Amino acid sequence: MTEKQPPTPSEIRAYRAENPKLRERDVAVQLGISEAALIAAEVGLTAVRIDSSANRLLERAPLLGEVMVLTRNDSAVHEKIGVYENVTTGQYASIVLGENVDLRIFPQMWAHGFAVSKGEGNDIRRSLQYFDAAGNAVQKIHLRPASNLDAYLELVDAFRLEDQSQEFVAATPAASEKEETGPVDVPVLRQNWSEMTDTHQFFGMLKKLKIGRRDAVRSVGEDYAWQVAGNAAEFMLRAAAEKGTQIMCFVGNSGTIQIHTGTVSRVEPMGPWINVMDPTFHLHLRQDHISECWVVRKPTKDGHVTSLEAYDAKGEMIIQFFGKRKEGNVELAAWRDILDGLPRVNASVAA
Repeated sequence: MTEKQPPTPSEIRAYRAENPKLRERDVAVQLGISEAALIAAEVGLTAVRIDSSANRLLERAPLLGEVMVLTRNDSAVHEKIGVYENVTTGQYASIVLGENVDLRIFPQMWAHGFAVSKGEGNDIRRSLQYFDAAGNAVQKIHLRPASNLDAYLELVDAFRLEDQSQEFVAATPAASEKEETGPVDVPVLRQNWSEMTDTHQFFGMLKKLKIGRRDAVRSVGEDYAWQVAGNAAEFMLRAAAEKGTQIMCFVGNSGTIQIHTGTVSRVEPMGPWINVMDPTFHLHLRQDHISECWVVRKPTKDGHVTSLEAYDAKGEMIIQFFGKRKEGNVELAAWRDILDGLPRVNASVAA
């Protein structure tokens, strides 16, 4: 049995022309290709291959002025309008701590870059789009009317690669480094959990104990984690909007985590999506992709910090929410009240 050959760049363009109303991501899914392959098919037409170095981009990104920054995974899209500010670059992790643009970036996961221009005349939509080695989007930056067009054009010219081919070959996925979770030693997990003094210690604890994140929250006990209804994120967003409670919303993929901090106000459902449509923050969350939601409490030196976490059927975290908090301050009482009021799942899932 021979493997089906992927469509050629010309076949990709023909399919897009025949389906002009389909979103790019949906076109890629229907053709069985990555989104990067879809963009690559337009190189020389609407796209230019550019250097994919995240840190090189971050050195110039502040010059672009106001932009819309988009980070997504399969189930959530996080969009922020703002400026790249307070940039710190590193080999393994880089940080943007702007008033509106708040990012954690993992440069080694950024493998392909494109500058994309669509439209005609005065209605040209320009963006910078970055992908991992498999062709999955890690971040997109869309220009806005207030953006610095000259800075964008200079960046594209400086970052343009010699290779301007329309072919895209996805890297063969490496063998998974994810540790298999064996039987969870609950007393050891609870002991380590109780000894945390900072939420950032959580990942290190999981790695040390070789426990997956969802397995940990399922097993640790209801004083630290309890399961809530699958639509708990919608309940929470509506309550936060009604009460004016400031939240933090994290959406990530292999190369980027994007964060919103502040209030939400316009919360609207549309089909399977729950959406936040505020002036500088848009969130689109596929509630039908949520398999489990958990409220999770982690000890810190400032008292417990509580999050709402949504997982898909594979156990991967889709989205995470906290109450707005600065280190050294106690968690917002209003945030705890909202999470305490979420509908619980009565049956315990713990092993």
